[in-house]
Amino acid sequence: MRIHVFFHDHCFDGAASAAVFTRFYETCMHPGSEFSYTGLAHKASQLFDESLFDGNENAIVDFKYSTSPKLNWWFDHHQSAFLKPEDADHFHQDRSGKKFFDPNYKSCTKLIATITKEKFGFETPDLADLIHWADIVDGALFPNAETAVIMQPPALRIALVMEAGPDGGLSQWLIPKMTTTPLSEIVKEDRISRAFQPLFEQHMHSLEYIRQVGKCDRGVVFFDLTSPGIEVYNKFVPYYLFPECVYSVSVSPSSFRTKISVGSNPWNQEKAVHNLATICERYGGGGHPRVGAISLAPDSKEKALAIAHEVVTELQSPPEIIKS
Repeated sequence: MRIHVFFHDHCFDGAASAAVFTRFYETCMHPGSEFSYTGLAHKASQLFDESLFDGNENAIVDFKYSTSPKLNWWFDHHQSAFLKPEDADHFHQDRSGKKFFDPNYKSCTKLIATITKEKFGFETPDLADLIHWADIVDGALFPNAETAVIMQPPALRIALVMEAGPDGGLSQWLIPKMTTTPLSEIVKEDRISRAFQPLFEQHMHSLEYIRQVGKCDRGVVFFDLTSPGIEVYNKFVPYYLFPECVYSVSVSPSSFRTKISVGSNPWNQEKAVHNLATICERYGGGGHPRVGAISLAPDSKEKALAIAHEVVTELQSPPEIIKS
């Protein structure tokens, strides 16, 4: 039995979701199955290549819904899980008992662990630490910004290597590791430990750049990372550097998209009254009420900057209708 698992690429929660799903499937569905993994990224062009759904069973975790008849399992927790209303209708008409959506969960990993326990009797005591940290990382449940930025816990070091590292095959190696190996042991592996230090130095360099160019005005900090070509930055850096801000908006480049990131300060949530997923959806993006993103074509810097400034202006004003 060959199971093809698709997951949110370059994302700790995405990889952890794939790992928990793998353990569940191996334990409760078909022991001895062969697993393959493909990372998915939000981009301006088509999200799904139908030909990739080539497993005996195919699963998507922590990513948008597909109406493909070849999709057997699906778990997601993003408000913007459906590309269009017809996709949501398709999901609600599904009677397979294998597709689950709940935007109230902080992480997709916790959603999978909870659903598989309740509906299939799957117990995961040895994965408790992985599930715990996926919830912290994806839900921004850190005690303070310094913890998120200085990255002492193993999960945060692994997350940095996943999100910012150049190792394109890392997830295919890491996900099976996560199914059985504690994070405290994974972080010691050469593939993680050797990559961490140079990436951490780049992280500190981007922190200093954001310190120099970031401007906080009426509760919103904005910075443009396209000129220095910084593709990935720690999303908590703006709140570490500008603790008074409520929101952050940035533009960053990559080979396959120009990305507008929109976030809210986890340590200043009482003032965060805008639904960021709803705002991003208007521009073809999405996410969660407190964090979202918009993906444009890679050569869309000027358009991205124009959209970013529109978003900044909106966030600097009270919303007409507050949505949580």
